[in-house]
Amino acid sequence: MDAAIDRIMQTYDLLANRTAAASEEARAKVTNYLNTLIEAGEKDPHRLTVCGLTYLRQLDGSVDPVKAGYTGL
Repeated sequence: MDAAIDRIMQTYDLLANRTAAASEEARAKVTNYLNTLIEAGEKDPHRLTVCGLTYLRQLDGSVDPVKAGYTGL
């Protein structure tokens, strides 16, 4: 799990500049989230990485289509 968290945080930090405190908060949140996934039976480190990145991007709103400029037209 530590390898997946490290990969998540390396990739997530490349997406935008964040303070050290914001990165540590994101690491704590994604760690809790991955623990939940592992308890539910997920063991694939690649899938955990993708799920963790998706989770963090949803938390910060970067996957919101409205914010991205998508109008549906």
